[in-house]
Amino acid sequence: VQLQAYGGGVVQAGGSLRLSCTASGRTFNSYAMGWVRQAPGKERDVVAAISKSGGSTYYSDSVKGQFTISGDNAKNTVYLQMNSLKPEDTTVYYCAAARGRVGVIDTYYYTGRVYDYWGQGTQVTVSS
Repeated sequence: VQLQAYGGGVVQAGGSLRLSCTASGRTFNSYAMGWVRQAPGKERDVVAAISKSGGSTYYSDSVKGQFTISGDNAKNTVYLQMNSLKPEDTTVYYCAAARGRVGVIDTYYYTGRVYDYWGQGTQVTVSS
């Protein structure tokens, strides 16, 4: 599967952005999806994840209540709505897809190494 992430940009603190990730190839709901960011000098952080079914979601403590992940199977697209953005949210955001276990549809993955496919990343810059 190929992933194309877009929607990043420059926004003032307190503003919002919506990232999108479109998948091509196999059926979109064959994969659990995640949004991952890695700031310079920091570890890779899965900030949000969603199960194949879309029924289970995960958020890291750093973005809980601030970001929302959702998916649209008809459009083969997963979204990350980011609100109340802070300068510390500045970095490149990657979308990723995990095959996971066959037949398991309600599991999300919060560890980056589990993901099998990665998009090219989209830069988010939050100015103070």
